[in-house]
Amino acid sequence: MRDLGAGFRYLLRGQRWVARHGKQYGFGLIPGLITLVLYAAALVALALWGEDFVGWSTPFADDWSSPWQGLFRGFLTAVLFALGLLLSVVTFTAVTLLIGQPFYENLSEKVDRDVSPDGTAPESGLPLWRELWISGRDSLRVVVRAALWGVLLFALGFIPVVGQTVVPVIGVAVTGFFLTEELTAVALQRRRVELRDRLGMLRSRKTLVWGFGTPLAAAFLVPFVAVFLMPGAVAGATLMARELMEEETRTQEEAAPAPDGEHVRW
Repeated sequence: MRDLGAGFRYLLRGQRWVARHGKQYGFGLIPGLITLVLYAAALVALALWGEDFVGWSTPFADDWSSPWQGLFRGFLTAVLFALGLLLSVVTFTAVTLLIGQPFYENLSEKVDRDVSPDGTAPESGLPLWRELWISGRDSLRVVVRAALWGVLLFALGFIPVVGQTVVPVIGVAVTGFFLTEELTAVALQRRRVELRDRLGMLRSRKTLVWGFGTPLAAAFLVPFVAVFLMPGAVAGATLMARELMEEETRTQEEAAPAPDGEHVRW
């Protein structure tokens, strides 16, 4: 239970950090806004032409009598849109991080320098194109894993009672785990930690991960909230990555004073 509370505190600490660094917060909003526009356009297109797509893909139902044809295709249209919405939630972070790689790398490095006892931040030493390739490759692997979980949970959602109570809770917890992996990857990739090792590291501290990722996943169900929480989530994940790597982090008393002379409040 201690790890569960610690994970949530890292989420809050990240939001406090960006609140005190307005310029970094502003830059961190740009990738989320771009992704939000792209996803909104995709979902609007799905809502407008999803029924036509279902009709085209189910020619065998053309001769069905009313009301069975309408009920069947209406159900499939609803399922298609719900699945698209689920995948958009699961993949939003991965796509935003991919689009905003330079933005979030810079933000994560500044957090590392701010809390590091010697004022330095780990660097991968890789060129930007190589970092983008690794980030994209690993994000795709994580998205595939998350999508498989999403399809499984979506199918389990049709089980009476359990599908409407237990499955949604499991879904948020699973989404929170993968969100945390994507967010901590920004800092851990700079430390040259491979995806397999990152996943093993997170699985060994599941309650810490759930404390950080589960409330974030619940908040990310609202796209606008995801955009505004994203910079702070990256900052908080960087702080958590330092603990996972057992790196020393300055405490509140040791932190550099804020511009107004007060200590930074973690």
